[in-house]
Amino acid sequence: MGYPKDAEATQIPLISDKLVKPATIRRGLLKWIGNKQRFAAEIVSFFPPDFGTYYEPFVGSAAVLATLSPANAVASDTFPPLIEILQTLVTNPEKLKSWYNKRWFESHSGEKREKYESIKARYNAKPNAGDLLFLCRSCYGGVVRFRKVDGYMSTPCGIHEPISPESFASRVDEWNRRTSGATFMLTDFRRSMRRARPRDLVYCDPPYVNSQSILYGAQQFSLMDLLSEVADCKRRGVFVAMSIDGKKRSGLHTVELPLPRGLFEREVFIDGPASMLKRFQAKGKSLHSERVSDRLLLTY
Repeated sequence: MGYPKDAEATQIPLISDKLVKPATIRRGLLKWIGNKQRFAAEIVSFFPPDFGTYYEPFVGSAAVLATLSPANAVASDTFPPLIEILQTLVTNPEKLKSWYNKRWFESHSGEKREKYESIKARYNAKPNAGDLLFLCRSCYGGVVRFRKVDGYMSTPCGIHEPISPESFASRVDEWNRRTSGATFMLTDFRRSMRRARPRDLVYCDPPYVNSQSILYGAQQFSLMDLLSEVADCKRRGVFVAMSIDGKKRSGLHTVELPLPRGLFEREVFIDGPASMLKRFQAKGKSLHSERVSDRLLLTY
């Protein structure tokens, strides 16, 4: 049973109580829009102290999963190349290193932008995990974006130098250890969330309603459909935490969302610097004073 679109919103208590914050993973594996690398330790600090299996149905870069490093986890998305990268991270990390190594040397065998465009064209002709892995680490601003009509990756070459194969290999080893308890599945959020049992934990990080409409590599979803699945989880005794639009323009604007009364028990705003997307859209302009706040909603 879902909530109607005109469901009455409620004032949710702001919270400050949390557990000891885990250490942040300093070095990311993938660059991905909406990446929670900067917020992951803060988010995890609000998770229940005791839960069963951890579910993450919009896994993205897996930053929260890797920070939590649970013994049992099911993480998923509907984007095949992304899931293949994460499955390979767990099952065959040496293969993941080889994919990056091969394309790093390919990119250094000629003019940087020309080689980048060659790899991007190959990916667009036949989407695959190996090319996407290198492209996400070398594209402009780390903003991996796709045309909605045909999935064409359109992000130009970044101005930075992609990390070396040695540095990437070191990251793979660290992330392999931290995600060893995870199973990565190619499935949508509904099927994933319906697998959860009482006292399991689901963390949702869907594309943000207010700011990620240009990014089509992520799962398509309806906020009301997601809220309905959250409600069903809560009825079954599953803990749910959800990151969603919070405050923009350095806290001057709070994104209004149709949150049903009684669905979430608590909320917290987690501050951070300007996002990758904001930096990309600013085209080099200074965003030193621009800050955003992610809203974390909890059913417990």
